[in-house]
Amino acid sequence: MTSTYARLDTVFLFSRFSVAKYSPLWPCSLSSSGIHLRTKSNSRLRSVTASSSSSSPSGPIVAGSESIEIKSLPTKPIEGQKTGTSGLRKKVKVFMQDNYLANWIQALFNSLPLEDYKDATLVLGGDGRYFNKEASQIIIKIAAGNGVGKILVGQEGILSTPAVSAVIRKRKANGGFIMSASHNPGGPEYDWGIKFNYSSGQPAPESITDKIYGNTLSISEIKVAEIPDINLSHVGVTKYGNFSVEVIDPVSDYLELMEDVFDFDLIRGLLSRSDFGFMFDAMHAVTGAYAKPIFVDNLGAKPDSISNGVPLEDFGHGHPDPNLTYAKDLVDVMYRDDGPDFGAASDGDGDRNMVLGNKFFVTPSDSVAIIAANAQEAIPYFRAGPKGLARSMPTSGALDRVAEKLKLPFFEVPTGWKFFGNLMDAGKLSICGEESFGTGSDHIREKDGIWAVLAWLSILAHRNKDKKPGEKLVSVADVVKEYWAAYGRNFFSRYDYEECESEGANKMIEYLRDIVSKSKGGESYGNYVLQFADDFSYTDPVDGSVASKQGVRFVFTDGSRIIFRLSGTGSAGATVRIYIEQFEPAVSKHDVDAQIALKPLIDLALSVSKLKEFTGREKPTVIT
Repeated sequence: MTSTYARLDTVFLFSRFSVAKYSPLWPCSLSSSGIHLRTKSNSRLRSVTASSSSSSPSGPIVAGSESIEIKSLPTKPIEGQKTGTSGLRKKVKVFMQDNYLANWIQALFNSLPLEDYKDATLVLGGDGRYFNKEASQIIIKIAAGNGVGKILVGQEGILSTPAVSAVIRKRKANGGFIMSASHNPGGPEYDWGIKFNYSSGQPAPESITDKIYGNTLSISEIKVAEIPDINLSHVGVTKYGNFSVEVIDPVSDYLELMEDVFDFDLIRGLLSRSDFGFMFDAMHAVTGAYAKPIFVDNLGAKPDSISNGVPLEDFGHGHPDPNLTYAKDLVDVMYRDDGPDFGAASDGDGDRNMVLGNKFFVTPSDSVAIIAANAQEAIPYFRAGPKGLARSMPTSGALDRVAEKLKLPFFEVPTGWKFFGNLMDAGKLSICGEESFGTGSDHIREKDGIWAVLAWLSILAHRNKDKKPGEKLVSVADVVKEYWAAYGRNFFSRYDYEECESEGANKMIEYLRDIVSKSKGGESYGNYVLQFADDFSYTDPVDGSVASKQGVRFVFTDGSRIIFRLSGTGSAGATVRIYIEQFEPAVSKHDVDAQIALKPLIDLALSVSKLKEFTGREKPTVIT
């Protein structure tokens, strides 16, 4: 048996981060039965923190042996490795089972054309959560065993999801692995995840994820290179024969892209004002590694404007989901009388965002519409105007109205960022968003939390660029209310019922599908008249692929909508999501609280679905 050991009980200082490691040895062993991790149950969690030390972005080249030995390790299929909308997500303990991760990675290589990985460059990074470092070593060894030429890996395994997409595109890599369970909790008892992005930086399409799942059901061997663990703490290149691993600065490529997209001088002018308060909550997640270099070092924000800015493997025992429930620290500050003018938060892997003004919450549906409406005048990247706009089906129709006014092509797609990628690659789409706090553009092929924050800062900076000291600044609330006055307000709310029993949740959806199959336009639902009801299906206008059963919709003649979906982003049970929307053109009614305005529709949704009867739930886990 050959063993390699990753020492995690020392402290490294390096260019952007320092990593405090307290756990004992984690043996990563290769044997005739596969890949094994032996861990101690009392291992303590590690943190990634900003470091003042600096070094050259290009480190030393470490040469290994001239050739590497490839071992073929026998394995057997493991049940339950079908990916959801954002990769494979399970509890950490599941991934730490012998060969669980290794099987999926090998199944991925078995699913790709040889030219997509043989002697090619792939990117590897993640959100810093528990188990990422151990997983990195497994992925690197299997990549080498399958003939990959080079791995570009973020220092300490850190790369936000948007940064992975940016690095793939800039360095013309063939694809990349993202180690993240996104906005789900991290730590030994919680969640871990893995997904693969293709050469334009977009999540792998269902045609590939379906093949991966098929191959997990028949896998019999894992190809592993017998090389030592790679030191991920220092920027530089390590070579073993024709295979190399380059540890890269996780921030620099992404920062360079943001400087190309936005007018940093304009934003700097806003953040440097004494009468403008700014706060960014990194939620102890991956954007903590990006917040100081971008907002403080480059844009002049005050150092204390970054909250929870130290990435932790368990996100500080928090739930890194930027919404009104889980980002309570930020919400409490923003709703004080003396709170900042602008606040934002991002999630575990940095692709989601929440935007707040002082005592004012911007819904994600409104946020993407407002960015689109102001992009051409406020953001240099869109100086020629957006090519097209798109939203996920459950997202409110606010963006539709912007597309209509600007005479832009518009697309409604299923939930899942991969559905936007084809449209972007075909030159049909520039700005898009999801109601689940995801916003982005065609600068990369993932949603992008920091991009959305910079977009909002650009809008505010543009609107306030001629304001003299002492003059009242245009606020977040002003921007939103002016938008409502011009386009009307789409009252919108989402009710999340997390970790429901899967059997009851699935029965509820089947019950709703049965209602839909028998429904007819003109039927009365309380005070609402049904226009149509269906189970949303999407045909991709670029490649003709079809995605069916994407959410049960009840659309009424006044434009109101009720939508029911089961989320595919959790790791346990089922999350039932109910989306409620009502359009209001009258300015006099725009300041009504959304929950009050939507109460008749909310009551109707709960009644029609029989949610309590099927799930046993009295109230939602989260209301957005």
